[in-house]
Amino acid sequence: MLSQGSNHTGNASKDSLTFSDVKGPATAAHCGRILGASQASCSFHLRQLAKYGLVEDTGPGSDRRERRWRVPDARLTVRIAEGSDVVVRRQVERLVVEREIQAILDYSEHPDSASPEWRHRAGIVSGIAVISPEEAADIKEQWIAILAPYIARAHASGPGLQPGQRPVRYFMAATPLPDPGLGDNGDASDD
Repeated sequence: MLSQGSNHTGNASKDSLTFSDVKGPATAAHCGRILGASQASCSFHLRQLAKYGLVEDTGPGSDRRERRWRVPDARLTVRIAEGSDVVVRRQVERLVVEREIQAILDYSEHPDSASPEWRHRAGIVSGIAVISPEEAADIKEQWIAILAPYIARAHASGPGLQPGQRPVRYFMAATPLPDPGLGDNGDASDD
């Protein structure tokens, strides 16, 4: 989660998405105060995120002059339509990966700042599995199924948390390693 007064120059889209995901509906001005960025910058980046469905306009704020933005639903995956601009797809995927990597790095730099009940319960798990593409798809679907009720609860409860609860990020990336039987160009090796 982002702390008040943090300045993430150049990361306004990532930070706006993170802010809106954790905090619920917010105006560009509120986003700017939390992120240490200008209202204009946050407004621009929120509109850009909205173009790709990553945030949505929920209508005017309390003073009717500002839009309120939120993450539209509890999606666990980024889906870009088949045939979409490859550059856009790569940029959206990069945005998601960069935001998650930064959150992991931020957490790993201050693991002892967690309350005692959270120490050693949250954290990082990494491994290399030998699986087929079908098994990778199965693992992904199981992961989504495990998290789905907790993410739905987070969206249903909004900012209200029960005692002992707090938002927790989960990120899964299955990145196949190069096939040892293929050369650099993807052709079978002559060796």
